[in-house]
Amino acid sequence: MDLGIALPVTGPQASPEELVRVAQTAERAGLGAVWAYERLLRPAEPWMLGLEQVIPLPEESSSVYDPLETLAYLAARTSTIRLGTNVVDALFHPPVVLAKRLATLDRLSGGRLWAGLGQGWMKQEFEGVGVPVKRRGAGFAEHVEAMRACWGPDPVSFSGRFYTIPESGIGPKPVGLTLLGGAAAPAAVERVAALGMGLATVVFDWDLLGQGVEAYRKAGGQGPLVIQVNGTISDRPLDERGPLTGSAEQVAEDLARARALGADHVLWQPIGFDADGLVERIAEIITY
Repeated sequence: MDLGIALPVTGPQASPEELVRVAQTAERAGLGAVWAYERLLRPAEPWMLGLEQVIPLPEESSSVYDPLETLAYLAARTSTIRLGTNVVDALFHPPVVLAKRLATLDRLSGGRLWAGLGQGWMKQEFEGVGVPVKRRGAGFAEHVEAMRACWGPDPVSFSGRFYTIPESGIGPKPVGLTLLGGAAAPAAVERVAALGMGLATVVFDWDLLGQGVEAYRKAGGQGPLVIQVNGTISDRPLDERGPLTGSAEQVAEDLARARALGADHVLWQPIGFDADGLVERIAEIITY
């Protein structure tokens, strides 16, 4: 199991120079990966109506660097650290286009790409790209299969309910691409397992995380397990804290629980980005 950090792709620290600095600092510190995520827009309404609940978005989410362009930029400025997306919403992109972009990034990085894919949840984003929300589920599964067809031997062809690719030569082909499915709900976790993808999930509660991992394994999931922490590591112990947060010592103890669940990678998505302090504390944990 190794550790990673989300990049400052949004907020006041988001800049080309800061992205390079954080990625190179993480690489020198021995971290396993840096991560970016996709957010197409922030609706003008103060509350965002998701598929199941009303969810607020921070003000800075109206400006988020595109994850694939960001990681391509960093591929040329790093050499060993993995580059991950958690997540790109696959349904917002035609399969043949996203397959080509992911394969190109994987090639440019020397096979370092971990591509986390999600279904999307915000109805306004579905509206913005002209894709029906009802395409979630079966449409996501078909999208992944269509991309895999693109990555297979030429000539490529695919015919499904939602997507069709005429017999063609399509390249480049990836050389080391690892596919992850972002999921938390039981049905989504089982779908990710059935698709033969690794699982990328967010930890809020140890019991819920354990149930999700168990459901993934029972459904036949054997890929990598990536756990995202929406929080940071403090410079002092905390009495009240969520999983994998608190002081470096507290987090190091929690990592034993993550390792027991079979985690391959843990990444921190900091709230109120502090790259220098967080990279330093993750590096401290690595030495334990």
